[in-house]
Amino acid sequence: MKAAGSYDAIILGAGGAGLMAAAVAGQRGRRVLVIDHADEPGKKILISGGGRCNFTNLGVAPDRYLSANPHFAKSALGRYGAQDFLALVERHGIAWHEKTLGQLFCDGSARQIVAMLLDECRAGGVTLAIGEAIRDVAHGDGGFRVTHGDRTSTAPALVIATGGPSIPKLGATGFAYDLARRFALKVVEPRPALVPLTLSGEEALFRSLSGVSAPVVARCGKAAFPEAALFTHRGLSGPAILQISSYWRHGQPIAVDFLPGRPKGWLVEAKRARPRASLKTILPLPDRLAEALTERLGVDGELGTLTDARLGGIEQQLAHWTFHPNGSEGFAKAEVTIGGIATDGLSSKTMAARHLPGLYAIGEAVDVTGWLGGYNFQWAWASGWAAGQAL
Repeated sequence: MKAAGSYDAIILGAGGAGLMAAAVAGQRGRRVLVIDHADEPGKKILISGGGRCNFTNLGVAPDRYLSANPHFAKSALGRYGAQDFLALVERHGIAWHEKTLGQLFCDGSARQIVAMLLDECRAGGVTLAIGEAIRDVAHGDGGFRVTHGDRTSTAPALVIATGGPSIPKLGATGFAYDLARRFALKVVEPRPALVPLTLSGEEALFRSLSGVSAPVVARCGKAAFPEAALFTHRGLSGPAILQISSYWRHGQPIAVDFLPGRPKGWLVEAKRARPRASLKTILPLPDRLAEALTERLGVDGELGTLTDARLGGIEQQLAHWTFHPNGSEGFAKAEVTIGGIATDGLSSKTMAARHLPGLYAIGEAVDVTGWLGGYNFQWAWASGWAAGQAL
């Protein structure tokens, strides 16, 4: 085994949060080591946004994050916001563009974001140990000892930045939670988030619409998202469904408004204007979807044959179509993990463990989960920056 290396901080995980924390701490003069078992850094960054990395969102606000403590994210997000990261992107000459709903993407490739973070790490003299399995982590004598690959490294500070178990094909695991429990940090039950939902039973008939998409409003409890829904061979997906999946719990229904923005009585007006038209021909939806909904409603024939009361009931059903998902497509298809290392054991300002000096947790490993559209990357940057400032 190689001789032990001594550092000021060891960061476990070379994803967005880990690299950010390393760069910030390194540029503050700290000797930092980043360890990751993957064969290259920033793997989730590389596949994000269709390979163009939706690196932040102009609409970032604490109420767009889910956590057992909804106030926890305020401090870090307030001190390192979307404009701060955007300034870093522009300083590195990375061209970007804004898509809908404040989402910012690289014009070129997500590799530019990884290269930027690695450049920032180099500027801070950060040491990277990539492709090295973490074999053991121990604490004693006021410091941490990490056995990785064929060597051991020590430091007074350890940062858990290994993410959650979403997208295991990239090497994601629940390692962060095992480590947290070992050091007496509580873990909020992790579950898949931003994930497609599955349908069974009678609702499985909708799978025949696989590939059909439409703008909708999806609701679960008090949460509502006006975006596109997509029918799949297993159930429901698309941005509106991915968003609502973070709020959905097993056994709960979700409601979909297939015709958002339509005024009350619009079907009665349509009957007056076109009494001989059929319902499926006047629904402003893809043909296959209009046909399936009409069939499920049991409506056949001309609008003129239906009473105003019946048309009012159909309006209601189309505006509050209830689905009963039997599950989700799990961590394999989840973009992020909801739950994780409990925030009540961490400082919201520094991300440090309250009971064990020198221990930190950042990024997706922590029980803070953002909406779809760059919010989770901004949490990675903000929580990484907060820890980097404290190391």
